[in-house]
Amino acid sequence: MRGPSEQFSKLLVCDDDRAFRQRLARSLRSRGFTVFEAEEARSALDAIKEFSPDGVVVDMRMPGESGLWLVQQAQELCSAMKVVVLTGFGSINTALDAVRLGAVNYLTKPASVDAIIAAFFPETVPAGTDEQLPSLAEVEAEYVHRVLAEHEGNVSQAAKVLGVHRRSLQRRLRKDS
Repeated sequence: MRGPSEQFSKLLVCDDDRAFRQRLARSLRSRGFTVFEAEEARSALDAIKEFSPDGVVVDMRMPGESGLWLVQQAQELCSAMKVVVLTGFGSINTALDAVRLGAVNYLTKPASVDAIIAAFFPETVPAGTDEQLPSLAEVEAEYVHRVLAEHEGNVSQAAKVLGVHRRSLQRRLRKDS
């Protein structure tokens, strides 16, 4: 993906995962962008006011205010600013909410840097060249497996966190494998 133009060169990356945020910022800088970082929505809003970025990459779930809150606040400050929501917890409802609030795109993690940059300009992607995005079922399965891994394979604990019965989760896991 080509680097920034003069009209679109400053980006803000807002994500509470420090390692991910720094890696993404470094990759964007290597492509010629000026990148600002924030770890939560309120500090991101302050950065928007101070630096007037052309685009914002925002995580959906963070401590404190959500990414959706930031999308709305950013659009109220500057409706021309492009906001891309990037989340590890994708759902159709949150995607619709993000777009209604003014986000130009909604991507699920993991997403390549090129896909993130392209997401700011959905109108310029030729038909048939879209990167294959995971289906909602794939995102959901990835989330279930991530929660299971976070609980060291303990199905009972993972089921509790996911809000499902342990046996339902066991059936789901058998079906996924």
